[in-house]
Amino acid sequence: MGIRTTRDLLLHYPRGYDFLTPVKPVSETAAGEVCAVRLMIVGQGASVRARGRSITHFKAADETGELRLTYFNMPYLRSSLKPRTVHVFRGIMKVSLRGLRYMEQPQIYSDESYEALSGTFQPRYPLAAGISNKTISGAIKKILTKDYEEADYLKTDELQSLSLIPSAEATRRIHFPGSEADIRAARDRKVFDEFFFFIYALKSEKEKIRTLVNRDPLIQVAETRRLIEALPYELTPDQKKAWEDIRTDLCSDRVMNRLLQGDVGSGKTILAFLSLIMCAACGRQGALMAPTEVLARQHMEGLTKLLEAHQLPFRAVLLTGSLPASEKRAARAVIASGEADIVIGTHALIQESVSFVRLGLVITDEQHRFGVRQRESLAGKGEEVPVLVMSATPIPRTLAIILYGDLDISILKTMPAMRLPIKNLAMAQSQRDRAFRFLMKRVEAGEQAYIICPSIEEGELLDVVNVTDYAQALKEVLPPSIRIGTLTGRMKAAEKTSVMTSFSEHRIDVLVATTVVEVGINVPNATLIMIENAERFGLSQLHQLRGRVGRGNLQSYCIFLYNDKDARQKPKRLEILEKTTDGFVIAEEDLKLRGPGDFFGVRQSGELGFVLADIYEDADVLRKAAACAERHLKAGDSPDPALGKAVDFRSI
Repeated sequence: MGIRTTRDLLLHYPRGYDFLTPVKPVSETAAGEVCAVRLMIVGQGASVRARGRSITHFKAADETGELRLTYFNMPYLRSSLKPRTVHVFRGIMKVSLRGLRYMEQPQIYSDESYEALSGTFQPRYPLAAGISNKTISGAIKKILTKDYEEADYLKTDELQSLSLIPSAEATRRIHFPGSEADIRAARDRKVFDEFFFFIYALKSEKEKIRTLVNRDPLIQVAETRRLIEALPYELTPDQKKAWEDIRTDLCSDRVMNRLLQGDVGSGKTILAFLSLIMCAACGRQGALMAPTEVLARQHMEGLTKLLEAHQLPFRAVLLTGSLPASEKRAARAVIASGEADIVIGTHALIQESVSFVRLGLVITDEQHRFGVRQRESLAGKGEEVPVLVMSATPIPRTLAIILYGDLDISILKTMPAMRLPIKNLAMAQSQRDRAFRFLMKRVEAGEQAYIICPSIEEGELLDVVNVTDYAQALKEVLPPSIRIGTLTGRMKAAEKTSVMTSFSEHRIDVLVATTVVEVGINVPNATLIMIENAERFGLSQLHQLRGRVGRGNLQSYCIFLYNDKDARQKPKRLEILEKTTDGFVIAEEDLKLRGPGDFFGVRQSGELGFVLADIYEDADVLRKAAACAERHLKAGDSPDPALGKAVDFRSI
C-alpha cells in the first residue's frame, strides 16, 4: 500500500467515519438505514456456492422480528455464529420485494464491545487485499500515544488568527474523533497544511527560476513551420498564440517554465509534438512524461505517425515501467548515447538509471498528477532545462494564479473545428433502461462506452452504485456478445494498464470503472459515457469525465444519471453541464455552487493530487494558506511538513 514509515501511516487518512448508533429492535429499522441490531442466531447456518464464490446464510431474530444475514466467502462463520448465540450486527438494512428484511456482510460485535463503541465515530480506511480496517486502526493507535508530538511550523498566535488547531491535535482527531466538530477542525488543519506546503514549494521554485539563465537557447527551425503548413487542419487562434509563446520562450535567454492549459480536445498534444520536434531539430533531446502507461504509448504512437507521415528524420523511444528488462536497457542506452532525439515515458524517466545528452526540453502531461518534486527531478536530468506542463483541468483564474504561481500560462479556449460537440442528457436513474437501450445501439454500431460508478464495492457508500455489483448486473441485462470490463483504483498498476490497453484496442466494449479513468486514457472509438450518481460529483470532475468521449470524429454522448430518491428535481449542476461544454465557464460555476466539504461522501475532485483538499470547496482555506506561505517565505522560514520524524513502520 506504499506505507513504509509511521509518517506514511499517519497520512493514510480515513475515507469516512461510521457513527455507531445505539442498538435498535428489528421492527424499528427502515430500508436503506445503517443500523445495529441485537439478534439471536436461529438454527444452523447454510453455505452454497454460486458464481465462483461461497455464500453463507443465517436466520436471526429478536423479540420484534427476524431477518436473514448473508456473508460472501466467509464459510468459517458457521463455527462462531452458532444456534442460540446472541451478537450485535451492524450494516445496511435491506428489504426484499416480498417484504423480508436482510443484511449483507454486516459487522459482528459482542454486546460488550459494541456498548463500548456506541456513540463514537469509527474511522474507515482505504484498504488492500489482506489488510483489515482493524489492522490499520490498531497500528495508528500504537503511534498516537499520550506522549506523541509533532513539530508545528505555525506559532500559537498564527493558529489563533487562522482559527486552526495544533498539528498534533489535528492528527489525533482526524483518526479518532470524538465528534463531528473534531472531524471538521482536524480536516480544516490538514487541508491548510496540504495547500501551504504545495504553495510554499511553488513560490520557492519560482524564486529560483527567476535567476536561471538559458545558456543554450534553441533557434527558429524550418521543420516546425513546414509541419504546421502540412497539417490536414489549421491551428486555432489560441493554438497559434500558445505556439508563439512556447517558441519565444525556447529561443529566449530565460528558462521556460510554462503551463499550457486547455480543455480536453483543445489541441495541446500537437503543440507538445511541435515543441519536441523543434528541440530535436536544434540537436537537443526532448522528453515527455505522461501519468499512465496507456497515455504514454498513445503519445508514442501519435508522434511516430506524425514523424513518418512528414518524413522527419528524428528518432523517438518509449520508456515505461512495464517494458521487459531487455527493452528498458536498450531504451536507456539510446537515450544515454544521444541516438534518441525524443523520449516519451512515465515516471520511469526520472529514475537515476536514465541519463540524457543535452536535454533541451521537459514536457509533463496532466501535470497535477505529478507534483513539483517530480517535475524538478526530470528537469534536473539536464542543466537548467525549459519546462512545459500541460493540464486539461480548467481552474478559475482567481485560483489558477495561486496554484500555478511558478508558471507562465497559455490558455486554449477555442476548440478545433473538426470536433463535434458532445450531446448531453441528465436523467433519473429510474429511467436507466432507456440509457441501456441506447448503449446497446452504440455498441451494435461498433462503438464503445464507459460507465462510471462512485464506489468499488457494496457498502462503501450508502445508496450509491458500485462497480462490482454493476458489472455483474450488466452482464445479466446486456447480450452475451457485449464484452464488459472493470477498472478501479485498487487494481495493481500492471492490471490497470492491461484493462486500459484492452479497452483502447477494442477487446472490451463497455468499461465499468470508478473515476480512475478521469485522465490517462484516449479511445477515439468510445462515444458514450454514462455517469451513475452524478449528483455526488463536483461540476469540474463531471466535465473531466465527460472528456473521455468526443475524442474522435464520431458523434459522442454523455448521460448523467442522478438518484431521483435524493433529488426529486434535476440537480442544477447537471443542468449547467447540459447547457455548456466550456470547461472554464464550468469551473467558475463550480466555485459558486460548492459548499463546505462533505467528507462523508464521494471525493469530489482530485485536482493537483491533494489527499483531502478540494480547491473548490476549500477555496477560502486556499487563499489563507497562500498568504501564510508568502509571509513565511519573506521571513526566510523553511518549514518542514508536520508529522515529525518518519520511523520505519516495521519497528512498531
